[in-house]
Formats: sequence, C-alpha cells, structure tokens
Amino acid sequence: MPFARVKPLDAILATAERKSLHRTLGWFQLTLFGIGCVIGTGIFVLTAAGAQKAGPGLMLAFAIAGAICIVAALCYAEIAAMIPVAGSAYTYTYATMGELLAWTVGWALILEYAVAASAVAVGWSGFFSGTILTEFLGVQLPSWLAGAPLALGGIEGGFINLPAVVISLLITWLLMIGTTESARVNAVLVLIKVTALVAFIAITLTSAYFDPDRFNPFLPAGLFGGFGTGVGAVGAAATIFFAYVGFDAVSTAAEETKNPQRNVPIGLIGSLLFCTVFYIAVAAGAIGTVGGQPIMGPNGVPFPAGSEELARQCATYAADQLPLVCSNEALAHVLRQIGWSGVGNAVGIAAMLALPSVMLILMFGQTRIFFVMSRDGLLPEVLSRVHPKWKTPYIVTAATGVAVAIAAAFLPVGRLADIANAGTLYAFMMVAIAVMILRRTAADRPRSFRTPALALLGPLTIAGCVFLFFNLPLDAMLVLPIWGFVGLVIYVAYSRGASHLGRGIVDVHEGDELEPPVPGTH
Repeated sequence: MPFARVKPLDAILATAERKSLHRTLGWFQLTLFGIGCVIGTGIFVLTAAGAQKAGPGLMLAFAIAGAICIVAALCYAEIAAMIPVAGSAYTYTYATMGELLAWTVGWALILEYAVAASAVAVGWSGFFSGTILTEFLGVQLPSWLAGAPLALGGIEGGFINLPAVVISLLITWLLMIGTTESARVNAVLVLIKVTALVAFIAITLTSAYFDPDRFNPFLPAGLFGGFGTGVGAVGAAATIFFAYVGFDAVSTAAEETKNPQRNVPIGLIGSLLFCTVFYIAVAAGAIGTVGGQPIMGPNGVPFPAGSEELARQCATYAADQLPLVCSNEALAHVLRQIGWSGVGNAVGIAAMLALPSVMLILMFGQTRIFFVMSRDGLLPEVLSRVHPKWKTPYIVTAATGVAVAIAAAFLPVGRLADIANAGTLYAFMMVAIAVMILRRTAADRPRSFRTPALALLGPLTIAGCVFLFFNLPLDAMLVLPIWGFVGLVIYVAYSRGASHLGRGIVDVHEGDELEPPVPGTH
C-alpha cells in the first residue's frame, strides 16, 4: 500500500553520507542565501498588488504572512537539521507519512517552484520595460509585447510578455550549461538588494511627502474580504505570502552545509526575521509617501489585482499621477513620484539585476525536486539524465524552462503568485505534520535544534497555512486540487509501479549520478 511505503530514515541519511558534495556553507552564507531567495519579486513588485487588496493594511498583511512563515520555519529548522538531505518537504514526508503523500508534496513543490519562477520573470519584465527601456532608452515596448493576457478573462494590455519569456529561457540556458552563482556573487547580489531597500526606507520615511493621514482608513477593505475574494488584509497576506517564498530553499542546501544541525536553523529563522522587519518598513514608506488606497469597484470592494477592470481604471490616470496600486515596479515608482527619479531608477536597476538570481535558485529548486523524485523511481529516469559535457540534468531543466516561459508569457504576476502560494502552503503544512510525527516515531534520535512548544506551534503552522489558503482567490484555490488530481493520475498510472521503494530497492546510491551543485555554494 502507498501509505505503508515509508522510506526508512536510516536509508535516507546513509545515502546522504555517501554523496560527494562538499559541505562549504556556514550560518552567515546560509542566511545570505535565504535573504537572496526571499527578497525578490514579492517586495519589489507585489507591494502594488498587496496595496490594491488591503490598502495601508498591507503592513499588517506582511506581519501576518511573516508570522506564519516564522512558525513554519521553526518546524523546518528541526526537521532540516535532523534530516540534512536534498528534497526538502518531499523527502521529509517520504520519511514520515509514506510514498503517496510524499508524491503529493513533491507534485505541489513542482507547482511552487516553477510558477514562482514565472512570477519573478514577470516582475523582472516590469522593471526592464519601465526602467531600462522607458527611463533610460526612451523606448516604449508595444503593449502587445509587454503585457500578458489575463487568465480567466480579459487582457492586461497585451498578447505576450516577451521580456519575461526571454529572461526565462536565458536562465534555463545558464542552468543547462552548468553556470551557477558563487557564494561571493550571491552575497554581492544580496548587498545590492538590501542597499536598494535601505535607501528606499531612509528616503521615504524621512521625506517631506510622508503624511500619517495617508494610512487612513487603515483597512479600507476590512480585515477579512470573504471566502474566495482574495481581498482585505488577510487576502493580501495570502498573496504577499509569496514575498517570503524561497526561505525553504535553505533546507535544500542542507547537504552542502557545515554543521547543518546548527547552521540551517540560523539561516532559516535569521533570514525570515530580517526580511519581515524590512518588508513592514518598506510598506510603511511606500504608503506614507504616495498613499496606497485601493481602487474600489461599484460595490465597495477593491477591483481584483491584475484584473481587466483595474487596468481600465489605471489607464485613466496620467503617467505622473499613477497610483501605487497601478504600478508594475512599485518601489521605483514611489521614488519617482516624490522627486527621487535617479534613486528610483537605481532601485529599478537593482531589482532587474537581482531578480534573475532568484529565478535561477527557484528553477534549480524545481530541477532538484524532479531529480530526487526521479532518483526514487517516481518519475522517469530520463528526467535525471546528466549531459555528458555540461554535467547537468539538461532534459528536466529544459522542460522546466519551457514551462516557466509559457506561464510567464501569458499570466500576470499577481495571479502567478497566488497559484504558487497554493502549492507552498500545502508543502509547509505537511512539514509541520512531519515534525510532529517524528517526535513520536523517532523520539530518541538526536536533535540539535528542537522546535519550541511544538505542541502549540505545529498546529498553529497547520492552521495558519489552511487559513491563508482559504483566503486566496477562488481560482487560485482551485488550481491546487486540479493539479493534485493530475498528479494522482500520473502516480497511479506510472509512479506506483516504478517506485524503487515499492520494488524493494530501499538503498538508493545517489553517488551513481552527478548532481549539480546548489547555486550559491561553489
């Protein structure tokens, strides 16, 4: 039975011990790695979408999403330190709840990483079109080449998002030929992003334009927008939860970490705390200087972020009067509005330079999940085939890149973020369950980090994930069960019979194939 197919923990750990990957990362590098993953499209771009959902309550939305992520990170910290291997939530579930549920988690992670990479590509496109083409070169890309058709109705100004397609395919090519970031380059990119955000916070919070009255009303759409609406502070939290996605990538680097029992928890929790404080300060600066009230529909409910109706409303504003909620490059837009165009353009350039590194890490995470599932026999072995020259799993990387490019071409960033969040919330919930199960089934195993008050924080993580999931827009909620159904069909038709564990092959020798290094480690 699939539920009885629990991969022995000793086999997982023994396999990891035989790997040839070097342990080179310390806690500081891991924290930078986490910050590098987290700070990206969420804060640079989704600030506008979050404001359209919550208004000034965006600050509260960041706090809600951050709090749920921090309790989830505490669960991640214990299990990642205890099982410092690749595969993240998929591997943890396989070791605790069995193959079928592990498959569903791996399948959800595929949704998370690939769609998240598409969202980052769309975010990058906004900065490229706005800062580089328009501000510096004076070139206006035709709307049909710069905008994406809206899923489930309407047009967001165009037919295809060409820059998003180009950057997606470029990152795919880099991953295929084996070009990865070094830890030093990653640190430089993190420094660029953090410097840009520090400058933004300092300028906006001390600006003569800053007006506390802009925070009233604080919750124009209320705290709860209602089931399936995706608006209100909690609805915004469900969307900008995407701003924190990526911290779990720290756990995928556990096999390359020195003293993972100590350093992985520090990297996970440290990067999240840092980013949460930053996000709230950025939201305060943006709203306090130019305002962040949503554009309301005739029924008194904000128009959906990224919708055709909102696009029509935004088109009625002059370029120099464009509200925050209408901008594709929110932070750069704020600085231009208050007379800091040079710094605004610098922020746009910083985002444009840094976002591809986030895409690289997300797409690598996607291929890592595919690789591990293929290694376990749940996906065809061809997906983990390594190129003889490039020494990378080129087939799965190419397939991933094409999928990411297609999604980035035709879907707006807000909708992509909501879809990615659906898969992420499911994976986080399963990690919390896995930690609680291991406390009972492996109580005697050493734990250098123990989640404090797990009896409280474990259920809180589960409840928080379920709570945010049901505050996503209805169409985003429906994607997960539909995607899950497709996955179950594949599992029944292929994976159940091909599974190494199901065929009695318990000890998988990972060293037989070359696995590429994690970006940011070599």
